[in-house]
Amino acid sequence: MSPATTGTFLLTVYTIFSKVHSDRNVYPSAGVLFVHVLEREYFKGEFPPYPKPGEISNDPITFNTNLMGYPDRPGWLRYIQRTPYSDGVLYGSPTAESVGKPTIIEITAYNRRTFETARHNLIINTMSAEDFPLPYQAEFFIKNMNVEEMLASEVLGDFLGAVKNVWQPERLNAINITSALDRGGRIPLPINDMKEGVYVMVGADVPFSSCLREVKNPQNQLRCSQEMEPVITCDKKFRTQFYIDWCKISLVDKTKQVSTYQEVIRGEGILPDGGEYKPPSDSLKSRDYYTDFLITLAVPSAVALVLFLVLAYIMCCRREGVEKRNMQTPDIQLVHHSAIQKSTKELRDMSKNREIAWPLSTLPVFHPVTGEIIPPLHTDNYDSTHMPLMQTQQNLPHQTQIPQQQTAGKWYP
Repeated sequence: MSPATTGTFLLTVYTIFSKVHSDRNVYPSAGVLFVHVLEREYFKGEFPPYPKPGEISNDPITFNTNLMGYPDRPGWLRYIQRTPYSDGVLYGSPTAESVGKPTIIEITAYNRRTFETARHNLIINTMSAEDFPLPYQAEFFIKNMNVEEMLASEVLGDFLGAVKNVWQPERLNAINITSALDRGGRIPLPINDMKEGVYVMVGADVPFSSCLREVKNPQNQLRCSQEMEPVITCDKKFRTQFYIDWCKISLVDKTKQVSTYQEVIRGEGILPDGGEYKPPSDSLKSRDYYTDFLITLAVPSAVALVLFLVLAYIMCCRREGVEKRNMQTPDIQLVHHSAIQKSTKELRDMSKNREIAWPLSTLPVFHPVTGEIIPPLHTDNYDSTHMPLMQTQQNLPHQTQIPQQQTAGKWYP
C-alpha cells in the first residue's frame, strides 16, 4: 500500500478492544466511516473456567449492542456478526448532531456454551471534521464483496487506493458502507461463492474525473437500460479485485444542490402548529365518576322499563277475548265455522277407526266347484289397516286349489 493510500486510510477510524478491564473511549470524526471490531479472543478470557496460557478454546460467542438506556443502537450505527465463531463489527458514519455528545454503547458478550455473559461500555466521542461534508461524493456498488469483507482494513484501503488513482483528489474519505440487503437486495444463492454486494460511499474535495463521468454519457445510459455493462475506461483499475456495477454508481455534487425547502402553506388538511406537547402535571385533581356512572346506567334502564311496560299493556290489557269476538261476528259465519269444525272432527275420528267391512264386490259369492256360498274372508272386526296391499300365494281355507303336474304322465290335485 502506498504512503498516500495509508495516509488517506488513517482518516477512517479502526479500534480494537484493549486488554484493560475498563470503558473504552474512541474519537471518530463526523461524516467519516467509523469501524470498531469486537474481538472474540478478548472476551474468551472473561468467561470461566478461565483458559490457561497457551490453551485454545473455541466457544461460540455472540454480541448484543445497544445505546445505554435504550433497547437499540443509534440510527447511524450498525452491527454485523456472521457466525458465533467470527468477530463482531460496529460500523457507521457519525452525524453532525452527535458532535460534542458522548454516545455510550453497551456491549454484552454471550458465551453460547456456558451461558456466561460479560459487559463493557464503548464511549464514542464524535469530533467535528474539516470541510464537512465533502462537496463531491460518489457511491459505488461492489458486487463481489460482503459488508464484513469490505470493512476489513486491508480491503477498504485497497479500494480507496484504486479510487484515488482514478479520481486524483487531495482529500479522500470513506463516508459510509451499506450492505445491499439494507437497500432491498435479495439474499444470493449459496452457489459459485456469490456475494450479497455492498455500497461504498466516498467523498473528495475535487470534481469528478472524466472516467467517473463516462457512465453518464448517452451510450452508456442506453447500455444500462438494456442491462448491458457500460464501457468504462478505468474499470481495469478495479477489476483485479473489485467488480463494480457501473450502472448503479451515484455521483452527488453538493456545490450544485439547491435547497428544496418550501414554506408550508397552511390550508385544508394541515393542522396548525401547536408547539411542543406539554403533558399534564402530576398534581391533577381527582374526579368523581359516580354521577357519570349513574347517568350512563340509569337512563338506558329507564327507557327499557318504559318500553317493557308499554309492550306488556298492549299484549295483556288490550286483548278482546273470545266472547267479545263472537258477539261482533255474524251468526251465519259462526254457524259455518262450527259446521266446518264438526266435519273436520268427524273426518279425524273416521281416520282413526278403520274397522269397515270389506266391499262385497271384491269377494267371490259361490265356490267354483261345489257351488256353495262362501263366507267373507275377513270378519267385520278385522283390522284392515294391517292388511298388505297384495295377498301372498298361500292356501286359504276357501281358495280353490289348481292341480299341478308333478311327474310325467300323472296329475295330482
